[in-house]
Amino acid sequence: MSTRVLIICTGNSCRSQMAEGFMRRYAPGVEVYSAGTVPAERTHPKAIQVMEEIGIDISRSVPKSVGQFLGLEFDYVITVCDDARESCPVFTGRVRHRLHIGFEDPARIQGTEEHVLNEYRRIRDEIGRAFKAFAESMENRT
Repeated sequence: MSTRVLIICTGNSCRSQMAEGFMRRYAPGVEVYSAGTVPAERTHPKAIQVMEEIGIDISRSVPKSVGQFLGLEFDYVITVCDDARESCPVFTGRVRHRLHIGFEDPARIQGTEEHVLNEYRRIRDEIGRAFKAFAESMENRT
C-alpha cells in the first residue's frame, strides 16, 4: 500500500489545495488528498492563478469535506491553517501521524489587486518550501 496523506484546512479552497498540488509534484508516488471542515463552493481563483504561474494545475480541484475521508486510514494528516481567528479542524479518522504546518490565509488579505496577488505568491512559495521539505523527509523514512 502506498503512503496516504490528507491535508486539511477550513474551506479547502486555497492553502490545502496548493499544498495538495505541491505534494503531487514532489511526491508523485503518494496518495494525496485535501479537504475542509466547511468546504467552500470552489477553489479560489487566485490560488489557481498563482499555482498555474509555476506550472501546477489545480483548476479542476473541487473543495471536499473531511467527512468523505473518515472511513480511510492515513499515514499523515496535516493541518495548514495558522490564523488565530479560525480553529484548525480535527480529523477523527485513523491516522498514523498528525502534523501541523501552518500558513496565513491568503483569502483574508486585503489591498490592491497587485498586493493581494503578491501575498498569494508569497504564501504559495512558503507552502511549496514546506511541502518540498516534508516530501523529502518522507523519502528519508523509507
